[in-house]
This record gives sequence, structure tokens and C-alpha cells, in this order.
Amino acid sequence: MGGRGMKKARDTYKYQLKVGRKTIYRGITKDIERRGAEHKSRQPQSHIVKVGRRTTRERALEWERRGGRR
Repeated sequence: MGGRGMKKARDTYKYQLKVGRKTIYRGITKDIERRGAEHKSRQPQSHIVKVGRRTTRERALEWERRGGRR
């Protein structure tokens, strides 16, 4: 077998936590519904906006290290 190996799972979401139109946090998670509920319990007026499609954990971590920028 030569070549590429196994593809990495695209199982991680990138998201922004917003209050109104203002972004107050950027993060990553595998379970966007659970993470949204956690944020909502602390900041009831907040909402989550997904950024792009699901991606690999490695790519999501790169995005997070860059401050949620491309």
C-alpha cells in the first residue's frame, strides 16, 4: 500500500458566539448543540453561528490559534 493513508475525520465545528451582532468568543467543538447550551446557560442572550463546514480537529485548532480568522 502506498500513499495517502486514512483520511482524517471532519468532525469539528468552528463557531462564533455572538450577542446581537457582536462576536464575543470564537471556538471549536465536536458537539455544537451541547456547546450552544453551555454558552446559553451562562449568557442567555447569546447565540452560536457556525463558521464554514465541519473540518478536521487539526484545521479547526489552526483556525482557533489564528484568532478565528482565515
